[in-house]
Amino acid sequence: MGSKKILIVDDELSILVPLKFLLEKNRFEVELAQSGKDALETIAQSKPDLILLDIMLPDLDGYEIFQMIRERPEWDDIKVIYLTARSRDVDIAKGLNLGADAYITKPFSNTELVKKINTLLG
Repeated sequence: MGSKKILIVDDELSILVPLKFLLEKNRFEVELAQSGKDALETIAQSKPDLILLDIMLPDLDGYEIFQMIRERPEWDDIKVIYLTARSRDVDIAKGLNLGADAYITKPFSNTELVKKINTLLG
């Protein structure tokens, strides 16, 4: 079994670049997407094991993307962690109620994030 694939969906390079570095250092294969459209194309091409999903994106929001992922039975086993600056209780509740595996707010602890990913990917 190869290394696990993680897709990071965020429109800010200041988040994407360090996260990619962190996850590759932890032996994950990492792909990046800066919009919902890119994210869905990447998922279709390479089906990641886990997606780090921002909510505020230039085209679709993270909630819409998550719902599209869950509408496809072949993507059911993809784990999704919302990684977002939206920290209001209502946002967190919405993300978790939709069925996300975790909801982590920015700024976040690298250690906690990696621990959560490792837990979800078993």
